[in-house]
Amino acid sequence: MFGRLFRALSALLFAWFVFMIGAMVYAKVMGRSSEPQDPDADDVDLVANFSELQFHSTAKSFRGGSVTTWFGGGTLDLRDAVLDPAGATLRLNAMFGGGSLVVPADWRVEMQLTNVAGGIGDSRPDGNPPAGAPTLRLEGTTLFGGWGISSEEPGEELATA
Repeated sequence: MFGRLFRALSALLFAWFVFMIGAMVYAKVMGRSSEPQDPDADDVDLVANFSELQFHSTAKSFRGGSVTTWFGGGTLDLRDAVLDPAGATLRLNAMFGGGSLVVPADWRVEMQLTNVAGGIGDSRPDGNPPAGAPTLRLEGTTLFGGWGISSEEPGEELATA
């Protein structure tokens, strides 16, 4: 009885390690490399594969773009960006990675993400503003990773306390 259970658990653990190694190799070999982005760009394409992401947008009409984090992560700061009047859509894809999304307190954030052993959370103290506020739509997938939404960069709330 215990022999079968031990073999089954061993096979499951071996399969997990094979999956992890395969995912890391795939991310490293097939993953896109990060190109420096202009902080004034209205559309962004940010990548953090096995690396750190630090981006501060000053766009005058931010429309969105994509952020990919595989085994990496960091901070995407949109506090100095102005949303396009039609709103913006940001596609977030995270696998064993993620980050912090910093937005102005008066932005409305709508989330439509698929989460697998990961997630996304909004930690702004006042929550989401009512409909009619500038709207940022988040779409995408998180797999063993996630994103946090706040109005302050991580660590700022400690510095002001």
